[in-house]
Amino acid sequence: MKVAITGATGFVGSRLVERLHSEGEQILVLTRNPEKAKRIFPDSAYPNLEIVAYQPKQSGAWQKFIDGCDGVVNLAGAGIADERWNASRKQEIMDSRKVTTEKLVEAIAQANSKPSVLVSGSAIGYYGTSETVTFDEHSNSGNDFLAEVCRAWETAAEPVKDLGVRLVILRIGIVLGMGGTVSKMLTPFKLFAGGPIGSGKQWFSWVHIDDLVGLILHSLRHPEIEGKFNATSPNPVRMGEFCQDLGLVLNRPSWLPVPDFAIELLLGDGAVVVLEGQKVLPKQTQASGFEYQYSTVKSALKNILAP
Repeated sequence: MKVAITGATGFVGSRLVERLHSEGEQILVLTRNPEKAKRIFPDSAYPNLEIVAYQPKQSGAWQKFIDGCDGVVNLAGAGIADERWNASRKQEIMDSRKVTTEKLVEAIAQANSKPSVLVSGSAIGYYGTSETVTFDEHSNSGNDFLAEVCRAWETAAEPVKDLGVRLVILRIGIVLGMGGTVSKMLTPFKLFAGGPIGSGKQWFSWVHIDDLVGLILHSLRHPEIEGKFNATSPNPVRMGEFCQDLGLVLNRPSWLPVPDFAIELLLGDGAVVVLEGQKVLPKQTQASGFEYQYSTVKSALKNILAP
């Protein structure tokens, strides 16, 4: 396959590129920062990879490179927890997903030889937050800011179906790996000051980064798979249980509660992702035949953190 990827230099995207490269696929990286991409993916190590500069929120010459690709993976989006949410940052979070996806769909529409599939990211923020409700792919959307973003993000991808392109939308949970939100959460534990975050009762719907990459490949390679799928482990846990397992794997105590304000200092307004949370089950994902490598949080954390 020849696969075009947005967000390829990010936490998940770079792991996806590594996996595609190891399996001999051709890769087209669409990036705002070609120099950064060349450092991450040097020619000598990635001979089957092409880097194309693009402005994700603008039409341009980059769009013609979609022509001839077999699949497109859309992972672009400003970090939820990178900065505090003022009005301009919220607009950036929205536009970096909605407008970027619209321009990608525009590129697919213009292609003479169209990709057969678009795998487009979304997030479990689609469902809103709750300590009592269990969500699956058929559940309604929430009514907070992140739910609004996810609805706009998904809606922007929908027109590819009218072009005869298969659409897979992955609602991604909190990704466990060496990087991302979880790396910031490790700080209190490494200082021997870890414990339940917030109330500890909030749900933590997670996915190991290798399972997420595996699900993206599963979506690319199985033409019968179409629609919306939760990219989460089948075994979400309460935050208290997650922190307990994290302490065990790190061989650190997990008794000192981490107050909300400490997480807000680390994650800004994106702290809502871990302080409120939601219980999300991947019913459609499992029904599609996808098999998880890491179905329990302890097995995932051991893989990521154990020496």
